[in-house]
Amino acid sequence: MRTRDWDPGPFARIAAAGVAVACADYRLSGEAHFPAPVDDLRAVLRWLGLRAAELDLDVERTVVWGESAGGHLASLLALTQHTGSAPVAAVIWYGPADLTTARGPYDPRSSTTPEALLLGGAPAARPDRAREASPLAHAHPGAPAFLLVHGEEDSMVACSHSRDLAARLDELGAPVHLRTVPGADHGWHGLPSATVEDVFEQSLRFTRRRTRRGASDR
Repeated sequence: MRTRDWDPGPFARIAAAGVAVACADYRLSGEAHFPAPVDDLRAVLRWLGLRAAELDLDVERTVVWGESAGGHLASLLALTQHTGSAPVAAVIWYGPADLTTARGPYDPRSSTTPEALLLGGAPAARPDRAREASPLAHAHPGAPAFLLVHGEEDSMVACSHSRDLAARLDELGAPVHLRTVPGADHGWHGLPSATVEDVFEQSLRFTRRRTRRGASDR
């Protein structure tokens, strides 16, 4: 991830822009299978809601932001959160959206992919669970605003994941903006630093708009 060596780092930049930051941890596939990681993130949202007054937070204006596997989970959290305060928006960088279909290097018949490790078996052998873990399957008209950003040369998570999720959300009338980045591989490898900065600034502007009181979904 190209932002890890930034000084100040991305979290500090977000906080400096006036947005409170909570960096959530969750169980990895070696510790627990899906839906455990999403359950952990839902627990984080509940905890923040319980501590909102003492932390001076407005959890009614929560934006989830994630990259790659974190983007996958953030998408699921935004599209399936049914109790407590739901996110008002999601920033997703090159996140998997569909675990049911072969895309790029991903083969749902394989039992050794990161997706298979998350599900506890080859996605093709667990179609119901693979669909449940696919943000694309949970797109709905009332979805929060999405900013999807994906490298067109992504060799790990095909750009079609974000393209298809954006198309589905748009078809349903949900607010979504898709940016595909020419020449970018996974983690923004292959991009000049100035373009990575621009992607981050666009994501931050989107986040700030969505966390303002009275912000429109459009």
